[in-house]
Formats: sequence, structure tokens, C-alpha cells
Amino acid sequence: MGEQVFESTIKVTISDDNDNIHSTKDVAKKSTYSYSLLTKLHAGYFRISLSLGGQALLWKVLTQHFDKSQTLQHKFHSLPSTTFLLLWWISLCTLLILSFLYILRCIFHFKLVKSEFLHPIGVNYLFAPWISWLLLFQSVPFTIPNLHSCQVLWWIFVVPVVILDVKIYGQWFTTEKRFLSMVANPTSQLSVLGNLVGAWIASKMKWKESAICIFTLGLAHYLIVFITLYQRLSGSNHLPVMLRPTFFLFVAAPSMASLAWASISGDFDMPCRMFFFLSLFLFTSLVCRPTLFKKSMRKFNVAWWAYSFPLTFLALASLQYAHQVEGHVTSGLMLLLSALSVVVFVVLTVTTALNLDMLLCDHDRYLNFTKST
Repeated sequence: MGEQVFESTIKVTISDDNDNIHSTKDVAKKSTYSYSLLTKLHAGYFRISLSLGGQALLWKVLTQHFDKSQTLQHKFHSLPSTTFLLLWWISLCTLLILSFLYILRCIFHFKLVKSEFLHPIGVNYLFAPWISWLLLFQSVPFTIPNLHSCQVLWWIFVVPVVILDVKIYGQWFTTEKRFLSMVANPTSQLSVLGNLVGAWIASKMKWKESAICIFTLGLAHYLIVFITLYQRLSGSNHLPVMLRPTFFLFVAAPSMASLAWASISGDFDMPCRMFFFLSLFLFTSLVCRPTLFKKSMRKFNVAWWAYSFPLTFLALASLQYAHQVEGHVTSGLMLLLSALSVVVFVVLTVTTALNLDMLLCDHDRYLNFTKST
């Protein structure tokens, strides 16, 4: 009897230890996962919210365009506005989640954020969260009754862009180790894009002077960045193969410039058309060189989202152009670019959903800031 009691006691003790071991492992896995998520979630992931916000804005403008157009209303009268509402709410939820996680990253891993700021590519993506909020603000599906609230929101989203401008643009011509010719890359155009989007929305709120001020700042530095990148100097010719989709940012900047100036001037005039034709030429040049992106497409990466929002901005500019210059050619071009933008967005969404486990993988070594701290 004694031996039997002793054996049963041993069994109970071993069972309790196993439960404790399993519970400890579960807690360790959860803490490790949350730690890994915050350390790997850099600002480059806001490319997803950029694409979502741009696509929601495209559907909003498309719906309004089809409602006003007599020739297209017959064919597209059933275009569901629920698609726009669904995209906007998904964009809002995605941006809230990304912003919340990045705030936690700033609190618990500030050294990683500092390393991101000092990185020649990573620093440009710090503009992406604010551009995303501005696009979401522009595509809001309901009317904000208080104009003062709109102005306050605009200041909240634009002030960080201006602060980053002062810091980055100042470094380009005052700091020896950060000359533009040494750090310029296609993502440098994100800083320009932030200014142009801010000017576009300011003009929508009838703040013409503020819009012109920010537009001038963005346009001046766009010309500088564009010429520097076109010269392909030795210091700016080291873009990783994985990040080659960012070449499509060449299309985004002039497209947004045409939209911003059209809103400021009140007409899609000659400068707007010049910007639009430039973006159309750059888009054609990139599409005619598929081998440039072949290696970057071998393995899924969040950098693929750089294909989406530049194409969306080009489609938005084509909508303005088709509204100004009516005809079968302009309407066909608008439909083609809009359809292409939607297709690219849907493909990226499906691909991302099928590769969720790869979003935060270690193969993103060029924007992995954990090794630099």
C-alpha cells in the first residue's frame, strides 16, 4: 500500500510540472511574438495604408464622375458606393492598427526608430503615416460640419511633414555625410509627396496661401530630387533589388503635383497637363522594362505595395484630365488607368492575404533595424 501511494504521488507531481512548463512556454511565445512584431514593424508597412487610402479616394472620385457624366452614367449607373465605403472603413481600421503598433514601437523601441531615422531609405517612409492620414481625411465619406475641426486635423497631419522637411532638407545642403547626391533614392520622393498632398487638401479647404506655400516647397525639392536621381550619381545608385518597385514613385510625384495645382488654380490648366504627361511618360518607361522588376518579384515583400498607390494617383490625374478635355481618347485612357489601378490593388490584396506569414519575416534585411542597435 505504501509503494502504491508513493507511485501515485510521483505521477501527480510530474503532471503539475508539465502543466507549468507548457503554460510558461505559451507565455514566452506570446511575449516573443509581441516583441518581434514591434521590432520588425518599420514605417515601410504604411505603404499598405497608403494604397488603401488612395484606392478609397479613387472609388469616391469615380463614383462622382460617373454620376455627373451622361455618356458613362448609362453603363456605370450601378457602380456600388458600398465599395467605396468598405474600402474607406478598411483603410481606417488598417491605419489605426498600424499607427497604434508604431506608437508602441516608439515607446518601447525608440532606438530602432532612431536607427530608422538615420537610414537613407527608412527615413523617407516616416512621411508615409502622415500621407496616409491626409488621404483618408480627403476621402472621408461624410461631411464634417465644423470647418474648424477640418483645419485642426489638417494642422495635426501637416506639421510633422514640415518638421521632417526642415530636418531632412536641411541635412541635404549642410551635413557633409548626408549630401543629397549620396543619400538620394526613389523613396526620397515621399517627402515631396507629403508636401503635395498637404497642399492639395489645403486648397480644398480654401486655404490658398497655405496651399501655395507648401506646394512651392514640394515642387522645388521635387525638381532637385528628380534631377539628382536622373543623373544616377555614384552615391545614389545603390538601391537594393528588393526595393525596385519604389521606382514607381517617379509616377506618383508629378501625378499628385497635377492634382494639387489643379485644385489651387481651380482648373486643370497647362502646368497640370504638363505634370500629367510627365507622369504618363515615366509610367510608360517603367512598364516597358519588366526585367527591371523581375528579381524583386521572386519572393513576396511589403515593397510590392509601391506599385499600387502611384498608379492610383496617375488614375486620379487622368480623371481630372478627362473631365477637362472631353473625348473618347481621354475617357478611354481614364478607364484604362483606373481599371489597371483596381486590378493591381486587388492582386496585391489577395497576394498579401495569402502570404501573411511572410509580412514580418527576416528576409527584409535592407529595412531591418534590429541589427544596427
